[in-house]
Amino acid sequence: MNIRVAIVDDHSLIRMSLSRMLADVPGLEVVGAAASGEEAIQLVREVQPQVLLMDLMMPGMGGHEASLRLMKLWPELRIVMLSVTEDGPLPGRLLDAGVAGYLTKGAHLDDVVTAIRRAARGQRYVSPELAQMLVLQKHAPDPAENPFTTLSAREMQVLMLLVSEKRVQDIAEQLFLSPKTISTYRSRLLLKLGVDNDIALARLALQHGVIA
Repeated sequence: MNIRVAIVDDHSLIRMSLSRMLADVPGLEVVGAAASGEEAIQLVREVQPQVLLMDLMMPGMGGHEASLRLMKLWPELRIVMLSVTEDGPLPGRLLDAGVAGYLTKGAHLDDVVTAIRRAARGQRYVSPELAQMLVLQKHAPDPAENPFTTLSAREMQVLMLLVSEKRVQDIAEQLFLSPKTISTYRSRLLLKLGVDNDIALARLALQHGVIA
């Protein structure tokens, strides 16, 4: 039986290219594609893929937030993240949260296929370079060198939405929390990370590879 695969990426060229390449791989069936995290939820509901290739950085609901929601709604769904970067704490956070794989967009097709097949078997796959980086991060003598490693999963969720320039009200609605709670998270993030405003927060996130 073929592995049912769906693709989520805000760039139509990437969606089309991946769809065409994977359609020629024996044992895989591309069952749909979406352009945003919001569309991904509807797509999974309609076509029920086994494996979802998910772009990390997208307008609106990014791949981070969409993945957390999807894994909660469909625990059996396996998600492989695609990103332009493998630096920073986010790959480790996503893998800890339950994603099945993490690849950069520069990965070879063979790596993508291997990640899909392992994910479908309930296994995980990351590039050797990322695996080495994760080990180094885990055993780093001074975690304070990257302040983002101190954040909780919920704080990281709020952070990703803040740096995508969403309003507090919009974030509250998306996370089903009150605006006051989101404001409290924002204040806590600024304090923990030692910055004064959202612009400085975004710059720090860019510096440490949390966003690209």
